[in-house]
Amino acid sequence: MDSGPDVRVEGLTRYIFSAPSWPRSLALIVVLGFIIDAATYRAGNEFFLLGTLGFSVPALIAFLLTVPLVQASGRLITWNRSALLALTCTVLSVILSLSPILVFGRGILPSLYAVALGLTSGLRLLVLVAVADYRVGRMVPPAFLQGAAGIAVGAWLFDPGFVPYALLLQVVFGLIFVFLIWLIERPLKRAFQISGLNFLNTFIAHLTDGSKNMEDFFREIGEEVYVPQVSLFFSRESGKDVLFTVPNVHPGPMGDVGGGNLPRILHDTFPEETLVAHGCATHDFNLVSESEITKIARAVDASRKDVTFTGTASPPVRVRAGSVSILCQRFGDALLMVSTRSPERTEDLDYSIGLAIMAEGRCAFSEVAFVDAHNCMISVESPVLPATRVATEYIAAAREGFRVAKDIPCGPLAVGVSHVRVPFTREQGFGSLGVQVLATEVGGRRAAYVLIDGNNMAPGVRERLLSVALAHVDEAEIMTTDTHTVNTVSGKNPVGYRVPVEEIVPYVERAVTEAVADLAAARVGAATASCEGIVVFGSQRVSQLASTVNAMLAFIAPISFMILVLAFLLSVFLYIALQ
Repeated sequence: MDSGPDVRVEGLTRYIFSAPSWPRSLALIVVLGFIIDAATYRAGNEFFLLGTLGFSVPALIAFLLTVPLVQASGRLITWNRSALLALTCTVLSVILSLSPILVFGRGILPSLYAVALGLTSGLRLLVLVAVADYRVGRMVPPAFLQGAAGIAVGAWLFDPGFVPYALLLQVVFGLIFVFLIWLIERPLKRAFQISGLNFLNTFIAHLTDGSKNMEDFFREIGEEVYVPQVSLFFSRESGKDVLFTVPNVHPGPMGDVGGGNLPRILHDTFPEETLVAHGCATHDFNLVSESEITKIARAVDASRKDVTFTGTASPPVRVRAGSVSILCQRFGDALLMVSTRSPERTEDLDYSIGLAIMAEGRCAFSEVAFVDAHNCMISVESPVLPATRVATEYIAAAREGFRVAKDIPCGPLAVGVSHVRVPFTREQGFGSLGVQVLATEVGGRRAAYVLIDGNNMAPGVRERLLSVALAHVDEAEIMTTDTHTVNTVSGKNPVGYRVPVEEIVPYVERAVTEAVADLAAARVGAATASCEGIVVFGSQRVSQLASTVNAMLAFIAPISFMILVLAFLLSVFLYIALQ
């Protein structure tokens, strides 16, 4: 399946990195200054201590004062980022100031140094509005620090005409970069009425200190949806009751922002041992805020009031159509369906596909809980959309499941449940819920529904874990919750990607055996909650946003180059005019 624009944007995350420690950056600044001092000393003492005074000192001043000045605007920038920005601008200044004199001679050094200071201030302004505070006016003082210190040094090193020329170039480059910032902001402003740089500020704040201010942006572009959520309520004669619920919203976009921790929050909301499976929803159905989960919880809780319980269920049965396999089991007159395409890619299913399956199944069953097992990630790709070949296979497999499950005789139901925590972290692909298992027994046949709190699985992991489960039961499926707490930047961090499957096996086996040992007679009731007014990203919003960003990325580089060429030409004209 071809990658969509949202996937191409996800690929840009490889350019995100952590700034090195500030002592390392400062050491490079100081060493670079000494090297230049040594080189200028060998060439003569005309510009003695140019490296230290002209490049290292301005960078150190900028490093020390940038953080407090940014904090004065109510925003934050780390010392590591301040030092890296100072180092980057210093290296650019050195290259621009000293490289051309090898060809044109030392006479043009003051002019080149003034141009380098202007470029430094403009670049610092662009970076600061991107990583700290999008409000340009508030970032002008910290952006001007390195240039101002350089001009003060230049006033001592060069002739009196240097200062007005350097100040004029500060204005020229400042206006050029302000115009460039306006161009960068314009597409998102026109399309979504949001500030792209402000969004970037909040995204970096999320990576740095876990800020949830991004939710304000999501709410601006969001829209209300009305989605069903099917739940199976298991009441047991002994042991803890169980709730198996299937939301049709997406547990994203990242970290704890929006609905990223939906499975854990729903699990902690209800008194039963709650398994939150992955329904049919793409990133268009990401919750804009964690507070929206409360609406879902209230709707599920309200749906249980009129539930009719029964003590019968059918044995599990597996059906297949094309690449799609579905594990089906009746509970009274409700049907649970867990779908997968593993070992082929199993990715998000569009909401309309799940809705069509649920609606068609209602002709034979009171409720249809349709689960996307989300258990085989080959790469970050686009979701399964309606009318595609894969979508028709899902629908065909579901129809076969309806036909087969309708005629299977039912018997007394026993249910067991287990919850095993794992020692693996979010960075390793595991959410805080660990491994949960719902075990069922009907007519001597046992099934295990294994739910791992993670975002998809590496290829082959599902098959290995399934073989472990099948050593203890007759039928099983391995699912993930699709929690996005394991994704802070990249969408690829599946179970088994960073932790070898053999290290996961003991926890899954323990969870299955504990659930089987916990089997007890049970009654079950099913209900469909109407989750109303849930604010999500909105239909095609992710694709629209991604397309806009891709278009911006396509034109920013050439336009930036042309603008900088224009700035250098203006510098030359100003130099000639002031002679």
